[in-house]
Amino acid sequence: MNTSTVATPATGLDPRVENLVRGAIDLHCHSGPSVMARYLDHLEAMREASEAGLKAVLLKDHYYSATPVTYLLNKHFSNLGVLMLSGVPLNNAVGGLNVHAVEHGIKLGARLVWMPTFSSANHIDHHKQDHKFTEKFPQTKKKMIDPVPLTVLDANGKLKEEVKDILDLIAEADVVLSAGHLHISEIWPLFDEARKRGVKRLLVNHPTYVVDATLDDMKVLARDGVYMEHSMCMWVPGSKFKFYEPEFLRQIIEAGTVDRTILGSDLGQQGNPRIVDGFRHVIRTCLDLGYGEAEVRKMTSTNASALMGI
Repeated sequence: MNTSTVATPATGLDPRVENLVRGAIDLHCHSGPSVMARYLDHLEAMREASEAGLKAVLLKDHYYSATPVTYLLNKHFSNLGVLMLSGVPLNNAVGGLNVHAVEHGIKLGARLVWMPTFSSANHIDHHKQDHKFTEKFPQTKKKMIDPVPLTVLDANGKLKEEVKDILDLIAEADVVLSAGHLHISEIWPLFDEARKRGVKRLLVNHPTYVVDATLDDMKVLARDGVYMEHSMCMWVPGSKFKFYEPEFLRQIIEAGTVDRTILGSDLGQQGNPRIVDGFRHVIRTCLDLGYGEAEVRKMTSTNASALMGI
């Protein structure tokens, strides 16, 4: 494992925390190879998860689907006891809102489809408007061609036809639809149409960051059965992306409810804490906030399991 990572090892491991780490599921692991700097590769992520007793890990790269990799890991390293998952990120590198990429990914075993993330017009707009954005968000190791902004809506604010075709494939395969880095204003019509077409598994990643969802928005999403995944990296000491304090974690959990909240690491970046230490810290934080072990288990394992159907 790359020793350049800034580790935040738990001191005097807490048995309650370690018990909750065992069986946890990470739906937001950024391992490599990647054009972005990672402290570990996909196999090392599986081994790190195995050592801590995690149940499953979903590999996320913004530029390619890691589904073929997870197939090989599950086949050849099943002894590690961690189920490896991945999905299809609909960014420029795979052709954007490309129904063929979705079909191919699902038939290979992808369990999730992300709407545009780095290539979303919303993400790009945030980048332009915030002069410190490059400090707040991971960057590629080498300069890349400027992205073509993507949105799921046409000039009239209606959902694009190619998105509807993608939704049909997601519904047919009963996999997860993630809103990616779309703005919350885009997510409402996307999810409305997704439900009409039979999509049952809906996810919003880090709704308070880039997506711009308010606490009231999260209440509506929870009421509508949407899972919301919050990034541990935004609360972990030593993380380059630590933006929030524990009290805000309480607020978003209360808005989105324990039953619809998922806590994923969003870690793996070089120079950030280890993925497992992210789990340790945020689990400890939730316990300190007064959440019971059963509630924490929901947010770090069983909700993710229900969403993914594992």
